[in-house]
Amino acid sequence: MAWLELSQITKSFPGVLAVDDVSISVERGECLALMGENGAGKSTLIKILAGAIQPDRGEILIEGQHVQFTDPMAAQQSGIGVVYQEFNLIPDLTIRDNLFLGRDLTNRVGWLRQKEETNLAREVLEKVGLSGISLDTVCRRLNVAQQQLVEIARAFVADAKLIVMDEPTAALTNRETERLFSLVDELKTQGIAVIYISHRLEEIERVADRVAVLRDGTLVAEDNIADMNRAALIEHMVGRKMNSEFPEREDSELGKVALETINLTRGRKVREVSFSLHAGEILGLTGLVGAGRTESARLIFGADHPDSGTIELHGESIRFSSPRQAIRKGICLLTEDRKQQGLILEHSILDNFGLPNLGDFSKGPFLDVRREAVAFDQLADKIGVRESARQQIAGTLSGGNQQKVVLAKWLQRNADVLIFDEPTRGIDVGAKFEIYKLINDLAAQGKAILFISSELPETLGMCDRILVMREGEIAGEINDPKSASQVDIMKLAVHDPTLSNR
Repeated sequence: MAWLELSQITKSFPGVLAVDDVSISVERGECLALMGENGAGKSTLIKILAGAIQPDRGEILIEGQHVQFTDPMAAQQSGIGVVYQEFNLIPDLTIRDNLFLGRDLTNRVGWLRQKEETNLAREVLEKVGLSGISLDTVCRRLNVAQQQLVEIARAFVADAKLIVMDEPTAALTNRETERLFSLVDELKTQGIAVIYISHRLEEIERVADRVAVLRDGTLVAEDNIADMNRAALIEHMVGRKMNSEFPEREDSELGKVALETINLTRGRKVREVSFSLHAGEILGLTGLVGAGRTESARLIFGADHPDSGTIELHGESIRFSSPRQAIRKGICLLTEDRKQQGLILEHSILDNFGLPNLGDFSKGPFLDVRREAVAFDQLADKIGVRESARQQIAGTLSGGNQQKVVLAKWLQRNADVLIFDEPTRGIDVGAKFEIYKLINDLAAQGKAILFISSELPETLGMCDRILVMREGEIAGEINDPKSASQVDIMKLAVHDPTLSNR
């Protein structure tokens, strides 16, 4: 008998059938991968399971018994823990306080059993790999990976029998990701069920026993992971055949050097970084998290200022005091955190599109909204966003559509140099393919693309050359990505002297 069974779950919102007659089950000690494009219904299904919303129809069974979750606390008390992609920790509280928030251990008269809480907290932190950290550490001081592990530890404190992990590796390093995979394996051996949500196919193949695929709110495929190859999985997700994860790109000669950095340095985070980027080229910049990739991009974009070194744009030495100057000169940056740095989530798509382009749409002190809308409509088809959606609030969009809006505002600038920092983080396979095509089209138009990514398969699949950073420096260059492997990149990223440049 399955530990959890969702039977004929249906949920609709005004104008949208989010989940339509979905039935899935999970057994003890099993990892079920839940996959689908953004907007496929995954989040709605998990919110129903977590007690955050109630289904219109259908039922939830735990060990064969019907249960009804009227709120998240009811779900937790039934043994369900959810680790959301957007963390629910309270930053100014300690690890201890966050672990026991809403679930304090007390005696019959209401006194805290502090010693028991301390012992339990240390036990669960050791279990998730955080044994060397003080319980009194304020969560704001933790890095993203540590916060992720505290979230998982909260599920242990609640004695969860099933843990849902929503894009758990989105901000983790390779080493931290491997630790998470080991943790999932340990959970399974302890008889704890896991529902694992990710867009990264290689992760699904590593941790999952079975996979369930949603598309447009319906369950379109369910099978053992060993019996579903990657091509079939992608086809189920996007509803059409895709011969490759990456779009084909015609070979073409590169243009002149558009951007060059010479001994660019800022403290120990960026140390004497030198490279050239040609018009029409997609140049990869990769390495472990903290290697200096984003920091280098910020120096080029004028968000930070170098201690020394030179930046040349079309052969002219430049030094930007602000991103505004870089934008005016034809350099645009798609930041790695689109929600915090790329968009104003409370504003509409059109507002976000127009913000860096006000000069194009202004008549004196007044904004010509009609001209702004016409410009957006001209780009809407190219980026794959409906013209009618331009008044939609940016925060309500899927990750892929949010990234397209960020891209649209820079396309309007017609920039010569585009820096993409983690352009497909948290985006589904179908949306990734569309963004890859847009990037290829830009390169074909002669734009110079600096492509920063932690995902090694897409770095190899998209780039003409790859620079690998380590500890703030360029550790090596791969000149022929088609004949290279992920191992080749990692040897440079962690320093393996047996590898020579390809």
